[in-house]
Amino acid sequence: MESADTTLTRIEGVVERIVYESEETGFFVARLREEGKVDLTTFVGNLMAVSQGETLRLWGRWVDDKKWGRQLRVERYETVLPATADGIEKYLGSGLIEGIGKTFAKRLVDAFGVETLRVIDEEPERLRSVPGIGEKRAAQIREGWHSQRAIQSIMLFLQSHGIGVGQAVRIYKRYGDAAVAVLRENPYRLASDVTGIGFTGADKIAANLGIDRAAPQRLEAGLLYALDRAATEGHCFLPGAELIEGASELLRVSSELLSTPLISLVTRTEVVRDGEAIYLPRLHAAERGCDTRLKRLVRTPSGEVSIKVDRAIAWVERTQGMALSKEQAGAVRAAAEAKVFVITGGPGTGKTTLINGLLTIFEKKGLDILLAAPTGRAAKRMEAATDRPAKTIHRLLEFSPKHGGFARDENNPLNADLVIIDECSMVDIYLMHNLLRALPGHARLFLVGDVDQLPSVGPGSVLMDIIASGVVPVARLETVFRQAAESGIVSNAHRINRGDYPQFNTEDFFLIERKDPAKALETVVELVAKRIPSKFGLDPLRDIQVLTPMHRGEVGVARLNETLQQALNPDGEPVAHKPFRLHDKVMQLRNNYELDVYNGDVGIVTLVDVEAKEMHVQFEDRVVLYAFDETDDLAPAYAATVHKSQGSEYPAVVLALMPQHYLLLQRNMLYTAITRGKRIVIIVGDPKAVSMAVRNNRVTRRYTRLAERLRNEV
Repeated sequence: MESADTTLTRIEGVVERIVYESEETGFFVARLREEGKVDLTTFVGNLMAVSQGETLRLWGRWVDDKKWGRQLRVERYETVLPATADGIEKYLGSGLIEGIGKTFAKRLVDAFGVETLRVIDEEPERLRSVPGIGEKRAAQIREGWHSQRAIQSIMLFLQSHGIGVGQAVRIYKRYGDAAVAVLRENPYRLASDVTGIGFTGADKIAANLGIDRAAPQRLEAGLLYALDRAATEGHCFLPGAELIEGASELLRVSSELLSTPLISLVTRTEVVRDGEAIYLPRLHAAERGCDTRLKRLVRTPSGEVSIKVDRAIAWVERTQGMALSKEQAGAVRAAAEAKVFVITGGPGTGKTTLINGLLTIFEKKGLDILLAAPTGRAAKRMEAATDRPAKTIHRLLEFSPKHGGFARDENNPLNADLVIIDECSMVDIYLMHNLLRALPGHARLFLVGDVDQLPSVGPGSVLMDIIASGVVPVARLETVFRQAAESGIVSNAHRINRGDYPQFNTEDFFLIERKDPAKALETVVELVAKRIPSKFGLDPLRDIQVLTPMHRGEVGVARLNETLQQALNPDGEPVAHKPFRLHDKVMQLRNNYELDVYNGDVGIVTLVDVEAKEMHVQFEDRVVLYAFDETDDLAPAYAATVHKSQGSEYPAVVLALMPQHYLLLQRNMLYTAITRGKRIVIIVGDPKAVSMAVRNNRVTRRYTRLAERLRNEV
């Protein structure tokens, strides 16, 4: 941990050396030579266009970094133009201004001395008197100088209005020389245009700029933010009255003031009014698109594929050595005729057996079949279960990071007669819309998932809505096979799903009672570091996953990761200014197609190269090289939220569960958590929290109209 002073310190000096610079974020580590001091001062922070030889005035706080020692963390800064000939030569020779290197810096100072900067600024025509500087280079120097001065004045303006250095860098990178004009006109553009600022940050900046609380641009931005926030909570829309009420609370203004701004947003199509529902345009398009394309898919014939079901079932059972239950055989009959088909059921009900049977039958008929799942880990599980290649849906649709879209769509459809999607409860409305766009009209679509699990992280309740609509056949597998029923994990998953309190045992499903969060934290660490590896022979990093409902709190993700990192990897070499160490367990948070790593992939840091500014992460099947600048999508993964674990399975799961998690103590959360464990599940916490979760089957209703739309025939 770092210790920090509370006072803001001001220092001034010449930048002697730049140790590290991120072009993407503007993060600097550099050394400053202060007048009268022998040792160089290290400073770190987000700065813009700082070069060796510049004189800087810095305001910041001293921190003591365990590895790098004492350094100033910069919160505000300004450039001070050098006043001596030597300082000017160093400043110009740093390469800060295009057209001037060390050679021309010396020639300019030899010609103009301490007046050099004034000449460049006020009398640039005199530059051509210097040997080697012709019309082209003089123009280049003049342009570079004005560009640099513009950056400095913009940064000064931003900082003087309460905008931190890191934010100022991002704002300048987004708007360039127009930054000040954009902010003066409408600072709320920052909320959508600049990552990491959001509505709250933009609102603070607007207040500093003197924008009235009831200004139209503020009210409109507040309404858009309320809709954005609703989307992050899973809603596709908000009823108009609820939107106005929520925005009124957020903005702390009277709800009467919001009707006119809402009309303006509708008029400009920045939001869509559909009856009483108010949508963001992209969500309205996705929901309506899913409705239209699903109906079209259901109505379009699939071509000549005749299946004699009873003979096909007998043949599959004989050749594959499987015995289909009545439920499964009924599902095969329904699937043989269906264009769109849903298979849902809990653990141990034979979804995989059914899928393998259907695959065998349809392959025998010569159909081109594609398999996919929402995450990399889910796709790998599908591949292992079916012994056939499976991809993430994004990879199936050929997502292009460069163009930010999918190559596969209605103009370039998938080459498939049947597409099977697993873990469909994780698919949100956007992804389903893009998948449906890419399906050729004759194709069949089979959706497989456990509708009782947590819904998708993104907006919508796609699987639930399709089932609820009644427009496509659904196979509900409810019979738990004997072998699966012998597992305490499987039997308790179904018990919880029925609303019954689980029955703990001494073989694979345990409860360790801890009512104090601090004691629960200690127990989780002891289980992962010692007891589980000792008793079951499992590797604490690769085989055991700690889960919790929340990010914050004594047994939230952040605290658990920090404590488990210290227990399991105390001596790992730290990565400068990142929360990682060599040998850490890490998780990829977003799909990265260039690196071929996906949301939910878990790996181990196997190499940290400070010189090359990169680290290597060993995933299941390969090593991925990350530049330090690319690690923002990685997080420590000793512990993860239950939501983040969807689509994954682990040999052992340790679930921290406390009454303090009451906001998230729901039956589907507990059900999802324990079904992640294959061999062992241990709940550490308060039995009261388990009871609260089992009893709470009031799944927060998401505002979505997909089921309603599907039921309405056009």
